[in-house]
Amino acid sequence: MKKASVKLDKDYIISRIDPRIYGSFIEHLGRAVYGGIYEPEHPAADEQGFRKDVLALVKKLGVPVVRYPGGNFVSGFNWEDSVGDKASRPKRLDLAWFTTETNEVGLHEFYDWTKKADSEVMYAVNLGTRGAENARDIVEYANHPSGTKFSDMRIANGKKDPLGIKLWCLGNEMDGGWQIGHKTATEYGRTATEAAKLMKWVDPSIELVVCGSSGYTMRTFGDWEYEVLSECYDHIDYVSLHRYYDNRNGDTGSFLAKSMELEEFIHSVAALCDAVKGKKHAKKQINLSFDEWNVWYHSAEQDKEVWKRNKRGRALPLLEDIYNFEDALLVGSMLLTFLRNADRVKIACMAQLVNVIAPIMTRNGGGCWAQTIFYPLMEASKYGRGTSLRAVVNTPLYDSAEFTDVPVIDIAAVLNDDGAVTVFCVNRDITEDCELTVDLRSFGNLRFASHSVLHHDDINAVNTEKSPNNVVPMSGDGAVPEGGFATVRVPALSWNVIRFTV
Repeated sequence: MKKASVKLDKDYIISRIDPRIYGSFIEHLGRAVYGGIYEPEHPAADEQGFRKDVLALVKKLGVPVVRYPGGNFVSGFNWEDSVGDKASRPKRLDLAWFTTETNEVGLHEFYDWTKKADSEVMYAVNLGTRGAENARDIVEYANHPSGTKFSDMRIANGKKDPLGIKLWCLGNEMDGGWQIGHKTATEYGRTATEAAKLMKWVDPSIELVVCGSSGYTMRTFGDWEYEVLSECYDHIDYVSLHRYYDNRNGDTGSFLAKSMELEEFIHSVAALCDAVKGKKHAKKQINLSFDEWNVWYHSAEQDKEVWKRNKRGRALPLLEDIYNFEDALLVGSMLLTFLRNADRVKIACMAQLVNVIAPIMTRNGGGCWAQTIFYPLMEASKYGRGTSLRAVVNTPLYDSAEFTDVPVIDIAAVLNDDGAVTVFCVNRDITEDCELTVDLRSFGNLRFASHSVLHHDDINAVNTEKSPNNVVPMSGDGAVPEGGFATVRVPALSWNVIRFTV
């Protein structure tokens, strides 16, 4: 059995954790909305048509914020189409996903759903085909009390009180050639700046997320962030990052190490933000919104067939990745990466929430169930609140085809507000368990509380409607602290949550 150790200290603090790092994302794409959160004909539908069984799973995840309505979708979206009498709302071709959007669910309905889900709206404005004026108008509609054209329109549409949406995205992936209204950094920087100014003049309390480049491997990366931030730094609060991973080569060792690249990505964007801060002699710090992240590749061939059979249809079954146990391990390490960078990563949205590259799956007219990736997010959201601690880790290393010096044991630790200490740990070793020694001497008299383990002997194991509990957390061996140290056995290929309480 391999051995590793981690030293924790109550004074080794990274940052308070913004709970919005456990956010999610719902786009008008595939069956995320229609057949996902909303299915009026379903036996479990409430009076508004939202599935109560899906809501129950969403509430288990504890997502504090949900990005909406896109995504690529938003760059061709007219927000006015999604408010007012449902019968009068237009059907539109969605040129982002080659489908038809009926606008049955719009801003008011989604706002109501987030309240039922104990969450908040993170709203994205269209800076693809539209601009600053329309961005201003939707903020007035959502947040201004009354007495103006758009606030009175909201009241006439049934919402007397402002929606109070505090977090807004200035478009989506605007450097991507696939994006409707794709722009250069100069074009986007100017558009985002003017939109930001008008939006904050309507409501100074809002926070704004500007688009970073669409990915770490984009040829625009770096130059895009620097130029866009040079233009709009004084008017925005966060820059967005997006990243998806795959294991098309079937190389588990390299796949599980990809969170190392994620960490480099975060450090690089933070450095770019700070470079512009230095250039401008600015006092405020721009932080990061990792508002799209996940594993995504399983559904690629299926999507081609769906589009071939039914292009332009409504709520097509697109991007319906079926996640295996291996995927859950990388998702766990990505969450640990956000926790270790809690001083800069303040928002993160797993993309997406239901059916579309999602932790929750449904069958139209049938059941809903949690995929393997559901559980790391659920446990991190539940136990990863408080203060992120700087863990000093001593672990064996390994090399893979793509990475060198990969830590076998991947760790993040949290000091919860009730004095408990939670250690999150992924064992990346494919064959060997690890004996992990945790140094807790700084925290006084702690006792062992629980050890949750997500493990399966088959890395390709999945959960299904008929077998929803195939891959679920189980109780681990645990450890009794003695002399301030606790030793825990973490199985090969496992996600672990080890808790010590006062």
